[in-house]
Amino acid sequence: MSELVQIVDSLENKISKLLHKIDVLHQTNQKLEKEMVSIKNEKESVNSSATDWEEKYNSLKLANSMLGSNINKTEAKLKINALIRDLDHCIAQLSE
Repeated sequence: MSELVQIVDSLENKISKLLHKIDVLHQTNQKLEKEMVSIKNEKESVNSSATDWEEKYNSLKLANSMLGSNINKTEAKLKINALIRDLDHCIAQLSE
């Protein structure tokens, strides 16, 4: 009978330790999930900022070309031609 009590006590001890490990792992998992969400938000913010800066850079490059810089003159002409085509398309749609 004494052996049976020891086995039961040993099992209870092991179960207790396992339950404690489960709790610790659950808490760690929650902490990591919060960190992951935070990092995803930060990544989205950085991507948005990079897109904004890229748009500003392209606008400045186009403005510089229009001011007489020879570096991006061809690109500026292409952009102007694309804008004119868009305007012509809009005018054609309005006149229908």
